[in-house]
Amino acid sequence: MKSVNRRVAAVATLLVAFLVTGCVTTTDSRFSREADRQKAVDNYVQLATAYIGQGNTERARHHLDRALELEPDSSPALAAFGLIYNSDGDAELAEKSFRQAISSDSSYTRAKVYYGAFLYSHGRMEESRDQFRAASKDTDYKDRGSVFYNLGMTQERLGLQEEAAVSYRRASELTRGDARSLLSLSRVMVDSGDIAGAARHYDRLTQIMARNERLRHSPESLFTGIRIARYFGNQNQEASLVLQLKNNFPESVEYQQYKALISNDK
Repeated sequence: MKSVNRRVAAVATLLVAFLVTGCVTTTDSRFSREADRQKAVDNYVQLATAYIGQGNTERARHHLDRALELEPDSSPALAAFGLIYNSDGDAELAEKSFRQAISSDSSYTRAKVYYGAFLYSHGRMEESRDQFRAASKDTDYKDRGSVFYNLGMTQERLGLQEEAAVSYRRASELTRGDARSLLSLSRVMVDSGDIAGAARHYDRLTQIMARNERLRHSPESLFTGIRIARYFGNQNQEASLVLQLKNNFPESVEYQQYKALISNDK
């Protein structure tokens, strides 16, 4: 299956509208100056995150410095700096920036998402889970499906299969059947012994793949399908998936798992 890049999304720009009446005292008021300042901060952060996505951290730093000059406690700017430090391999400064961003504005969900991903990459699963769990409570966060998917990954790593299944299912609902979420949900349900439930979600996955020529089976999706087919005694389906796994991914962990599976059945 086509892999899904996890490149972090750019911080959304807050567009502050204000009415210009033509009166000099109005356009120069404290309120309009504050609106201009906030808009400038948001624009600097938006430009910086775009440069981070391009790998141009030098330009990103320049814009984030400008943002922090205007607003030293800007949570979006601090969180974006965390991404830069992390890309530079400075984990201590990255964590400090993420924590400052959350402390500055606890409602800024993206900082929790960044921090959760950082913690996950360093194997700190319980802390990562807590950040993603907190982020998942923001019903207005536009990429909430990915938050639940990440939450499911941390729960799975912690051995909490049933909780992971709940999170993957929610991710699937929010993304209207994202292939990645459906596969993870199917796999974890197979692991938990709910093969019938896994089969329903796996069928949805294969239907989506049939409609989208860009989606291809991965070793994980093939082995999940094999396990389901074996449970229901669907020999034709199993043989077809095994052939694809053997031909396309002979060195994969999943193919070795399949060989171990049939060896144990003998």
